[in-house]
Amino acid sequence: MMDLLLDGLEKALKMILEWDPEIIEITFRTLKVCTTAILVSTLLGVPAGVFLGLAHFPGRKFLLTLVNIGMGLPPVVAGLWITIFLWRSGPLGDLSLLYTPTAIILAQILVSFPIIAGLTASAFGQIDEKLVLQLRALGATKVQLLMILMKDARLALLAAIIAGFGRVIAEVGAAMMVGGNISGETRILTTTIVMEVSKGNFDTALALSFILMTLAFLVTFCLTYLQQRRRRP
Repeated sequence: MMDLLLDGLEKALKMILEWDPEIIEITFRTLKVCTTAILVSTLLGVPAGVFLGLAHFPGRKFLLTLVNIGMGLPPVVAGLWITIFLWRSGPLGDLSLLYTPTAIILAQILVSFPIIAGLTASAFGQIDEKLVLQLRALGATKVQLLMILMKDARLALLAAIIAGFGRVIAEVGAAMMVGGNISGETRILTTTIVMEVSKGNFDTALALSFILMTLAFLVTFCLTYLQQRRRRP
């Protein structure tokens, strides 16, 4: 077992140091797809979460329930829905997006959006209403009020983004379903690992897993550093 792990680590280092073209391409595609998905999810999820956390309207609890359910949405279900919509006879079939990186991004948005929106809504829902009333009494405009509250909840917002990124970087079921794991087109690290395991190439699969873990660690470390740095006065 230890020999297999060491062989995998050695092969991973060799792939990186030798700048293996295929591995570099897959790694950069993985980073591009995941980064795009989490950026879109953040741009959509944060405003949605802020609205659900602060606003009071009929049906709010129902929407929060849907968001919370979406946080546990199985990736294969997300992949199935995206496939149905992008299939040739589906509503978006004319766009020919199935088995493209865009399809993978859409699937990853579907699984990460509820996480970011739900955690954001939870953070803003816990803000003391007395603080909001006090800020309004001091003459803060809606924009100023929102900026102050977002600054106050910035640590929770970054935590939501970190959680969302963790979900998309590890996602494999939906990516395999909507992307097809096509060489040079839609193959990313997670789907490549599954393929290598199915072929019995455990050393290659381990090497790729080390690369994937390193990528996830670096991005998560940067986000965590940004989060902790902002805690300083």
